[in-house]
Amino acid sequence: MTTQFNADDGQPLRISRAGSRPSKPGSLDNVTGATRSEVLFGAEEPARSSAAWVSFQRGARTGWHSHPLGQVLIVTVGVGRVQRWGGPVEEIRVGDVIRIPPGVKHWHGAMSDSEMVHLAIQEQQDGRVVDWLEKVSDEQYLQPVNVVV
Repeated sequence: MTTQFNADDGQPLRISRAGSRPSKPGSLDNVTGATRSEVLFGAEEPARSSAAWVSFQRGARTGWHSHPLGQVLIVTVGVGRVQRWGGPVEEIRVGDVIRIPPGVKHWHGAMSDSEMVHLAIQEQQDGRVVDWLEKVSDEQYLQPVNVVV
């Protein structure tokens, strides 16, 4: 079997070392509670994807939002919640992979008794990766969770 590859264009590999990337708290305009994001990589032409570690303290959550090309979440720590507009609140746990379709209004965050960390992967379209909407109310957040075993 033959493997094909592009000729070496002289560009070096770039390694972003753990601990070298800044993290920042979530904007209180878009989240409730304490969150932090560490951008792992941004979209660089011709690629469109970007990714970040996002951590949520107990009870913290994003506001309602959507992504023009969708989003994938991979839970790495704790227990959380996710909901699409009009759907049930779903419990998410370590190892769960959540695929959110393009343009779907949703939110995600930690349970009230657990922190949660997820890897968030999304693509940009026309320079946008997210469209922030209104905050998730306490009533919406506190809806019973649909636990799937």
